[in-house]
Amino acid sequence: MHKYNNHPFLKDFRRDLRNHSTSAEATLWKTLQRKQVGGLKFRRQHSVGKYILDFYCPEMKLAIELDGESHVGHFAEARDRERDEFLNSLGIEVLRFENRWVFEYPQDIIDAVLEVKEKREKGL
Repeated sequence: MHKYNNHPFLKDFRRDLRNHSTSAEATLWKTLQRKQVGGLKFRRQHSVGKYILDFYCPEMKLAIELDGESHVGHFAEARDRERDEFLNSLGIEVLRFENRWVFEYPQDIIDAVLEVKEKREKGL
């Protein structure tokens, strides 16, 4: 069986991303940390395979990705699709939000997470 999570060779890069997070990531982390959303534990800058996820809840196999400028354009969108397909193949659901949603629609992000939790608890 392959080990997909938190490869040691990405450890320093993950730490650097945590220490230099975007304002959207820092703001959302304040909401997600310490099991504040539905009692779910999220990890920040967690790697799965060759990808580093902004936020990941192992219990729900749920990833949250915040998309900023680097996710705009044909190449970036193709890269995101490839990433999502890989994660989906492992049973990981990916929720994507533009950075601005963290500031403009924070409750919508929380509601989306709780909706996934509710579906998973019902076995859907």
